Amino acid sequence: MTAAAAANPTPRFNPALDLLRPYPFERLRALLSPYIPPAHLAPINLSIGEPRHPTPAVLLNALAAAIPSLATYPATRGTDTLRIAIASWLNRRYGLPAVDPQTQVLPITGSREGLFSFAQTVIDPHAKSLVLVPNPGYQIYEGAALLAGAQLRYLPSTREYGYRMPWEDVSAQDWPRVRLVYACSPGNPTGHVMALAEWAELFELADRHDFLVAADECYSELYFDESRPPLGALQAAWQLGRTRFERVVSFGSLSKRSNAPGLRSGYVAGDARALARFLAYRTYHGCAMGPAVQAASAAAWNDEAHVIDNRGQYARKFAAAQPLVSRVLPTDMPDAGFYLWARTPQDQDGADAGYAARLYAEQNVMVLPGSFLGREVEGCNPGAGYVRLALVADAGDVAEATARILAQAGVAGTDADTTNQGAHAPRLSEPS
Repeated sequence: MTAAAAANPTPRFNPALDLLRPYPFERLRALLSPYIPPAHLAPINLSIGEPRHPTPAVLLNALAAAIPSLATYPATRGTDTLRIAIASWLNRRYGLPAVDPQTQVLPITGSREGLFSFAQTVIDPHAKSLVLVPNPGYQIYEGAALLAGAQLRYLPSTREYGYRMPWEDVSAQDWPRVRLVYACSPGNPTGHVMALAEWAELFELADRHDFLVAADECYSELYFDESRPPLGALQAAWQLGRTRFERVVSFGSLSKRSNAPGLRSGYVAGDARALARFLAYRTYHGCAMGPAVQAASAAAWNDEAHVIDNRGQYARKFAAAQPLVSRVLPTDMPDAGFYLWARTPQDQDGADAGYAARLYAEQNVMVLPGSFLGREVEGCNPGAGYVRLALVADAGDVAEATARILAQAGVAGTDADTTNQGAHAPRLSEPS
């Protein structure tokens, strides 16, 4: 060992890792750890966006049948069968005439992985690049930007702005530095769906300032009216005459659509130039999807019956819960998704964390403080004073949790049994 090594025994790591903040669920564990909830109330977890409806048989059967394929290495670009299934689904779902499965589609191991690694492909760490993200929003955007060597601008997607990202908040001096914009629609946590005019404004800015748009659409198939599916990024691009999807890529997933978060399966589709560079990165990244997972994924993308059933279950839960929750926690019905973004009773610093702690301590119901999803900018955290409720549990547990939220506020409202012992145990893993 050299003298220098002996004097400095700690290995050196990427300093950008020190910029990462604790994940929201780590913070929630710390918040709730001092409390012991009532033993007679079974735990109900509304904090985590982890689907709990059954995974469809069509997917499970295809996965089991493809187990022998594990004997072969998968190609990073995926099988023709899977890319064609994804492209065909995109064409059906968004009314697109011809998404090219050879150049405009890539499989990814879950939208979270794709959203993260795409930033590593796009960002030049020596150029003082900027990445624009919604605030509050999904923390992966932030980590992806920081570890790619970029700086961040947080845009407050609040009720005052109609839950859109306010591009007018970006200065004229900053726009030339923007290299990537993360746009989440339907939004997490607000459930806002971007309208055609919003996409048009964003695409025009992308052309003017030479940046890429990463559209996170993992909640696109969770909506409440079968006649009104949310507008998608590629659909908006096509309607606006961007027939090659210039400067936009869309990320989708089977996690929410097909209740398969453990499958780690999704896609990225859009601008062929961007996807060619992304494929070059991924060839070295070592993230090829396993062959059995590809077979199961193709079966899931080719089947719509289980998705319609899934939507119906969520629609019924939201119709029952949202009007009741709103009696004590003001919340709008979201455009889509499976979250309620609810205002907490006290309008003061820490109100959302305090409410989440009290609800857990008194009713054994877990919700996520909105401030954990937001970032403080110029003294204001736009997530503060809200909590996010994920209506992912079965209908009985959601009804039970709703009754307890009312009871905690001293309001009677349902006939739910508040001693339900069949509720699911809490989990604080990291969803995508």
